[in-house]
Amino acid sequence: MIKQIVEISETPAHLRVRHEQLEITVKGKVIGRIPCEDLGVLIVDNQQATFSHYALVRLGAYGTVVVLCDDAHHPSSMVLPLPNHSQVVTRLKLQIDVSAPTKKRIWKQIVISKISGQAENLQADSAPRKRLVELARTVRTGDPQNHEAQAAKIYWQSWLHDLREQEEFRRSRYGDAPNNLLNYGYAIYRAAIARAIVAAGLHPSIGVKHIHRSNVFCLADDLVEPLRPIVDQVVRELYSSGHVELDRYAKSMILESLTQAFSVSHGKGPLLVQLNRYLASFVRCLEDPRAELEIPQQCTSSDIEICG
Repeated sequence: MIKQIVEISETPAHLRVRHEQLEITVKGKVIGRIPCEDLGVLIVDNQQATFSHYALVRLGAYGTVVVLCDDAHHPSSMVLPLPNHSQVVTRLKLQIDVSAPTKKRIWKQIVISKISGQAENLQADSAPRKRLVELARTVRTGDPQNHEAQAAKIYWQSWLHDLREQEEFRRSRYGDAPNNLLNYGYAIYRAAIARAIVAAGLHPSIGVKHIHRSNVFCLADDLVEPLRPIVDQVVRELYSSGHVELDRYAKSMILESLTQAFSVSHGKGPLLVQLNRYLASFVRCLEDPRAELEIPQQCTSSDIEICG
């Protein structure tokens, strides 16, 4: 069953858990209840919202990730459940002991998938798209020629080219719109991946490529890379229809993308569910150097009915 994504942003609310349901109270009146077991991600984007300690503990017990946003409405922190997995120590040892060649092979697959996804977001038969396809085709183990960075430069120059030919888009965390929408989407996807990582008994700080000593989400930053073009696609559609503010509509469109139909191997369904299969595939890659990383692929129109 797909887990729900709930955002608290409109009015200050008090959140508590009663009878294993998240109870949302505004001005002393209960306005909603959600079974904790149905909640996958809780996003709180209201500076005056309050929580009970018990609510955070119970949500953690059900594997819910709580994302807290700052005064600019950008996710600024996450409350992740500690791994409650029967093989957590075994998985941690797998992550620590994985060989450098295996890491490089996994990273190659991640980079190929990311560049291929970026190519899909560009105009068909355009020169930049063809260049990205060629870069994806020639990625070597570990990406020693940094095709990822080469592709990024081409991609962002062309991403909005047909919408604003006179002005080049610059991707920057602190840049003009639609950078604000991209920042939000990437952060939400990072939280969703982090949730799948801990659910798989893995530790989010032990990555295969990202290794910064102060980053506790190195693995999440590795595995979210192939999913970034999904966010880009949604944001591009928002921008092309005139939405540049991180408002309720823009957030809902980005969040809904996590419920779109994707496939991993023979499993098909909402992306939020497929992330668990993605992580299961990652574990197999750690256990068997010959295994291939199975990255979620968007269902096509021909199999969308099957995906549900």
